Amino acid sequence: MTGRPGRPGRTARTARTAGTGRSAGDGGATGSGRGGGQASAGELLELVRSGRATTRGALQQVTGLSRATVGQRLDRLFRAGWLREGAGGPVGSPLGGRPSITLEFDDEHAVVLAADLETRHARAAVLSLTGEIHAEHTGTLLVEDGPDAVLGELGRWFAGLLDEAGHRAEEVCGIGLAVPGPVDSDTGRVVQPPIMPGWDGYDIRSRLARAFSEHTGAAGVPVLVDNDANLMAYGEQRASHPDCSAFVLVKVSTGIGAGVVVDGSVYRGIDGGAGDIGHIRVPEGAGALCRCGSYGCLAAVASGGAVARRLTESGVRAASGSDVRALLAAGHPEAVGLAREAGRRVGEVLATVVTLLNPGVLMIAGDLAGTPFLTGVRELLYQRALPRSTAHLEVVTSRLGERAGLLGAGALVVDHLYAPERVEERLRAMGV
Repeated sequence: MTGRPGRPGRTARTARTAGTGRSAGDGGATGSGRGGGQASAGELLELVRSGRATTRGALQQVTGLSRATVGQRLDRLFRAGWLREGAGGPVGSPLGGRPSITLEFDDEHAVVLAADLETRHARAAVLSLTGEIHAEHTGTLLVEDGPDAVLGELGRWFAGLLDEAGHRAEEVCGIGLAVPGPVDSDTGRVVQPPIMPGWDGYDIRSRLARAFSEHTGAAGVPVLVDNDANLMAYGEQRASHPDCSAFVLVKVSTGIGAGVVVDGSVYRGIDGGAGDIGHIRVPEGAGALCRCGSYGCLAAVASGGAVARRLTESGVRAASGSDVRALLAAGHPEAVGLAREAGRRVGEVLATVVTLLNPGVLMIAGDLAGTPFLTGVRELLYQRALPRSTAHLEVVTSRLGERAGLLGAGALVVDHLYAPERVEERLRAMGV
């Protein structure tokens, strides 16, 4: 992510649970929690979605609500189409009796649209509420063409994908978008993005919602926007490392950015600037001009774009990080050497990151995320970081690959829309 100066008058906000709008310190859904109030329908849904309580009896036990009250809350969720009954569970008593009927989140009542925007191309998809991809499209889309053109084209892509997947626009409950720049999560606007000319402060949410409406006729679809590294980290942590309480993902493509997930929540800082490691100054980059306008940034000497530039200077054609990835896949010796060197430079910075955050998993993703780069990272990371910080550290590469940002964007939308307090708002709006 790309950092920028703080804004006058801005005060630190309470850290919020990713996608839920709740303070990270909120308690669980219990009958006596949350100021002594009773668990709402939204909190019961969260218990079912998380797997913490999936029968009526378990919900009564966890929340302290009566059988009748649990039944009333669940009835609202059934009428909304958000819950369904599954198979019977095991008999809970040695005396026998009927098995408990399990409750399941119904992931078929709506779909999510998601897009992951890079500097030169984008990927878009129709997803189920549990992250299954129903239709997907990847194509050239230049971020430098500006937000109006790019978001308008994404609206057209979404309409075509819905047709391909056999879904109506009215089934879409939300849209998630990953962008290669810092995002203020309150407004969904990027702020001073070095590699997104013309996007600074642009109202992405409104334009993408309008573009979707122009191509489908559906209005009022909520849009959520976040930084690509954040959403990749969110998707990867949920899919592959759900038990890791401190997870760091570093994306090395055109630029370099990091996403941090702590206790299941994306850590964004007070205004979306967390994870801005690509603009940490490094001694080796003293004379290298970064796209942010400063000299000596890590991204100026160790990103996919920086490696592509050095290859071009040596006579090897490479215009971007994706070109470098192709050369690495082909085993091009000069590309391999430069990728390993770039990994060493990133590893030196990551030694500080690991010492500060003490993560359980450090994941490398993006165009350079291969053996040469990873080898370079490990060389310097383990040499410079304190042994205490790396004793239980896994250094791995992406599991979801190019779909990580898409799946993270889809998960962000679902977790936002089905957060307990938002469930209550939506149920009231539906008259349920």
